[in-house]
Amino acid sequence: MTREVSQPRKTILSTLARWVDAGASQAEAPSHADAVDWLRVVPFVLMHVACFGVLFVGWSPVAVSVAVALYAARMFAITGFYHRYFSHRAFRTSRAVQFAFACLGASAVQRGPLWWAAHHRDHHRHSDTPEDSHSPGQLGFWRSHMGWFLTRRNFGIRWKAIPDWAAYPELRFLDRFDTVVPVILAASLYGLGEVLASVAPSWGTSGPQMLIWGFFVSTVVLYHITFSVNSVAHVLGRREFETRDDSRNNGLVALLTFGEGWHNNHHRFPAAVRQGIRWWELDLTFYVLWMMEKVGLVSDLKPLPAPPVIREARERHSQSPAETVPDQGASR
Repeated sequence: MTREVSQPRKTILSTLARWVDAGASQAEAPSHADAVDWLRVVPFVLMHVACFGVLFVGWSPVAVSVAVALYAARMFAITGFYHRYFSHRAFRTSRAVQFAFACLGASAVQRGPLWWAAHHRDHHRHSDTPEDSHSPGQLGFWRSHMGWFLTRRNFGIRWKAIPDWAAYPELRFLDRFDTVVPVILAASLYGLGEVLASVAPSWGTSGPQMLIWGFFVSTVVLYHITFSVNSVAHVLGRREFETRDDSRNNGLVALLTFGEGWHNNHHRFPAAVRQGIRWWELDLTFYVLWMMEKVGLVSDLKPLPAPPVIREARERHSQSPAETVPDQGASR
């Protein structure tokens, strides 16, 4: 009897420990690996509930501006570095720049760069098959949008997928203690709001207001726009190329994610740093990386293949839509 009571208690304590230490050990029953870990969902739910705080703290131009700026900065960190750098190695950079943008990406509360890259690489290897962790065709829309990362199976880091990054202790730290950077950001925003309330009261902001808008609202909006690449961009949009998956180009998702919505292009040419191929396919992430290359912060941006290769791929798609065209480059 004692054993039956202690096991649930141990599971609860283990889950609570992982709120602050993602490396805390936990023995998961295989039969429950795909179940949502409801206790671990609590912080995710509270992030959304906290957004209703705007009804009590109001708004100000400075608080909303900070929220927008943090959305843009962290979106670029996710798209440019978590995705195109850590997941696909589409360019090179220094260790200092690598760590700086890993920290900025971690502040988006989407786990650490190693966890993110490992799962994304597996997504490319198994896209829209039963082994894909977030395929709307296999799991349904909402599971692909956000349910997948709330399961026990997908909590851990898939180290075999990221042998190239596992040797960096600073990146391993960010992954293990993935709440450290978000907590620092939240505390800093609260402090900034309090300082502004004291030195510039005419701006109409405060610590609670800056915290709600700058951290909670900005982060939750960033969540769902980013998640839409996994869900919406595999359901709605145009298929420019015939790939082994259901990826689609979605202009609205591309606009909101700074270029990630040209998802079918990306699945066809995953090794390329640029995802917008046609002149009108706006890819803000690529333009920023291009400018960073010009000032020496990054280098060796991997280009798209030559125009004849792209043209041939399009022609094969239009002439034989049922035919599968192998993806260019490695899935990483």
